[in-house]
Amino acid sequence: MGVRKAVLPVAGFGTRMLPATKSVAKEMITLIDRPLIHYAVLEAVESGIEQIIFVTSAGKSEIENYFDKSPNLELALENSGKKELLGEVRNISDMCEFVSVRQKEQKGLGHAVYCARDVVGDEPFAVILPDDIMRYKTPVTKQLMDKYDETRFPVVALSKVEKKDAHKYGIIEIDKKVKDNFYKLKTMVEKPKTNPPSDMAIIGRYILTKEILDEIGSTKSGALGEIQLTDAINAVASKNAVYGYEYEGRRFDCGNKTGYLEAVVNFALERDDISEDFKQILGKSGFKVSDGRL
Repeated sequence: MGVRKAVLPVAGFGTRMLPATKSVAKEMITLIDRPLIHYAVLEAVESGIEQIIFVTSAGKSEIENYFDKSPNLELALENSGKKELLGEVRNISDMCEFVSVRQKEQKGLGHAVYCARDVVGDEPFAVILPDDIMRYKTPVTKQLMDKYDETRFPVVALSKVEKKDAHKYGIIEIDKKVKDNFYKLKTMVEKPKTNPPSDMAIIGRYILTKEILDEIGSTKSGALGEIQLTDAINAVASKNAVYGYEYEGRRFDCGNKTGYLEAVVNFALERDDISEDFKQILGKSGFKVSDGRL
């Protein structure tokens, strides 16, 4: 069976984006004119995903509302003749099938994924972390889905990171190189404080299997007192196989202020409808833009 479902964990507090996230879900912070969660869902849909499973929490209903029908708004847009905006608003709720499950306590990424187990069932599934916004020619999730089709084993997205930043990520140890940018993994270490096993980090895209869910169910709290997805992936790698793919594309970590601002600049420069105006704004501020780059 191919990958049809994607789990999007959206239950976190968003502490790196406080104070905005005191009253606004971090996934609903806008990147130009769409919330961050929109880009994650769009990547899933462009990858061929048929069902999105939000793992949410109290106070996150605005995410569900965004992807729901909005009859009053649609009627107002229709009456005012704003057909283009009307179509855009309607398309949001028609993007995919949406399901929500609750994570009642923030007990780590592994626990969040496990909360979706009844909806996922026995199928392979994608996990997309909405903090990581990708620019791509081929959706990063689709790249991983293609690798899963080749192996029928879990696949995680990989990217090189500087040693000084290794403590922020799950870092892999490579068992062997299968082919260009594709590796069989030996172990993974969650946020190593010293001596990371490589310069390759797991980035927020995964293709997982029921085997991973079974391991999460028996996994005890690990790093930071949370149930770590990395621990379950490690267990499966030791018994069977897990692969990593160094994806093609560019990642923006919109879970922190610096990464978010970097994304705003780059996305604005790529938008046909606003790029020229934005370049003029940057020029007035003393920045030079050439070929869409600062």
